[in-house]
Amino acid sequence: MFSPQDKATVLVEALPYIQDFYGRTVVIKYGGNAMINDDLKAKVMQDVALMKYVGIHPVIVHGGGPEITGFLKKVGKESSFVSGLRVTDEETVEIAEMVLDGKINSEIVTKLNQSGVRAVGLSGKDAGLITAQKKLATVYEEGDKKKVDIGYVGKVTQVDITLLQDLIAHNYVPVIAPIGVGEDGESYNINADYVAAEIAGALKAEKLLLLTDIEGIYKDFNDKASFISTLKADEAKSYIKDGVIAGGMIPKVEACLRALEAGANKTHIIDGRLPHSIILEIFTSAGIGTQVVK
Repeated sequence: MFSPQDKATVLVEALPYIQDFYGRTVVIKYGGNAMINDDLKAKVMQDVALMKYVGIHPVIVHGGGPEITGFLKKVGKESSFVSGLRVTDEETVEIAEMVLDGKINSEIVTKLNQSGVRAVGLSGKDAGLITAQKKLATVYEEGDKKKVDIGYVGKVTQVDITLLQDLIAHNYVPVIAPIGVGEDGESYNINADYVAAEIAGALKAEKLLLLTDIEGIYKDFNDKASFISTLKADEAKSYIKDGVIAGGMIPKVEACLRALEAGANKTHIIDGRLPHSIILEIFTSAGIGTQVVK
């Protein structure tokens, strides 16, 4: 049990970080086990509330892959993935939009409101927030790069942050479902990591935090001593090409690279299974996870 003095010491140690990040924007990609486990859900909401009350402007972009997969199973559809991206036909994109925008987004907004934070739920379709077009998956075969059509999977072509800026200015926390709209009005399911990256870049965010279900990036996942705490952009690109970074980690690393290119200051891949991982990353000197830097 912490003594009152211990608690005071923790608060004082956090002061420099509160001063550094006051008035800054932090984009959080919320996903993985932190969206499934009820205890972790509550702690994420507490972290966001604390950030808001000390003057930081959190913006949340959420995923929902496991829930989409679960709903697809209920209607008899199996899920398949290419380079970490879900193969998405017309029926699947309708289900994805229903789950992401209609169910998950509203649940997050409700929990944040219950935590004392004024949150507003958005889809990428709202106010032209996210314009998208078809994204082809990238696969590497014997070092050669190839493109594969995986359906109604989108890539962000334009972000209009006008609404986000207005919401932030009026003390709201935007919560964004990663659905974009094409030129002909078609819906695209977009990997939430990529959406978070584009929004972080457009907002010139101080940080982009990607919550995931592992500690960070390893050169060899079976060798815990190979953990990478800081990864340079050129190294990251090489690791993707050589297959060191593979599967579902590819979109996360690519998202970090894109956010940095677009104007975000720092990017982090952190373990969302760790209680209060957001606070540990922002308000402690050691931080957690892997930082991808320019």
